[in-house]
Amino acid sequence: MPSGLIALLDDISMIAKLAASSMDDVGVAVGKAGTKAAGVVIDDTAVTPRYVTGLSPERELPIIWKIARGSLKNKLLFLLPGAVALSAFAPFLITPILMLGGAYLAFEATEKILEAIAHDHHAEKELLQADTPEELEDRQVAGAVRTDFILSAEIMAIALNELDGMALPQQAAALGLVAVAITVAVYGVVGLIVKLDDIGLHLADRANAASRAIGRALVRVVPKLLKSLSVIGTAAMLWVGGGILLHGMEELGAPAIPHMVHDAAHSVAEAVGGGSIGAALEWIANAIGAAIAGGIVGGIIVLVVKQFHKKPDDQVAAVH
Repeated sequence: MPSGLIALLDDISMIAKLAASSMDDVGVAVGKAGTKAAGVVIDDTAVTPRYVTGLSPERELPIIWKIARGSLKNKLLFLLPGAVALSAFAPFLITPILMLGGAYLAFEATEKILEAIAHDHHAEKELLQADTPEELEDRQVAGAVRTDFILSAEIMAIALNELDGMALPQQAAALGLVAVAITVAVYGVVGLIVKLDDIGLHLADRANAASRAIGRALVRVVPKLLKSLSVIGTAAMLWVGGGILLHGMEELGAPAIPHMVHDAAHSVAEAVGGGSIGAALEWIANAIGAAIAGGIVGGIIVLVVKQFHKKPDDQVAAVH
């Protein structure tokens, strides 16, 4: 065999080995990034079901599919290229952009909480003003995709942080895998949650006594679960938004408030002697601290927005 051909085959073999090694690196990075982003993924899963609660049961899965497509579009068409470009050319902008997203989440959550306290159902009235069921559905999907964009940005940022030092093609490949895997996981679980009552009705009609008992239990529990997830979803937006803001302050050289929250949470853990209970309480304390920070920032934004965006009822009252 000519020596040139042998050399070419050796080169091809070396390239194949390097490619395999790179894919292994990407796989490891995807696993680490997915683990780090798990907290935000759980929040995303809790937030989404409230966008289909109260709508026609036969439209639940199609709506979730629409939201999932919007989420995948967010991640692959906008966030992935943006994250890679920022990482390459302007990494200093990543934290401020994330903080803007965190502030938006805090604002949206705080606004919903204040409206619930004041028994202000303005948002629901706006939705009911939709002329057709299709328009109502489109409004719900648009709201869900908008919230998903912020949560997805945080997921991609966490993932990108775990890919530091990798080449741009590897970063892009790993982020793409993270985007697809997390979207499938989140909206697969959401789809299962919102259809649990239908599964319960199906089981309740079975001949087997155990199946009927499980079915009846699901029919009773699922509406309460969905209502709880709606509350948890709002709380999740508040503590995720506040957490993003605290982390951003630390990154930008203003660590006083973040350290105060961390120290307070650590003191709570030490007060119970550490261990698994201490770790759980520390996490809860950190979440409460982040939620308080988010509530303060969100409340300020709500006050500012209300000055520039008067509701029709407020305008009529002002005239009289």
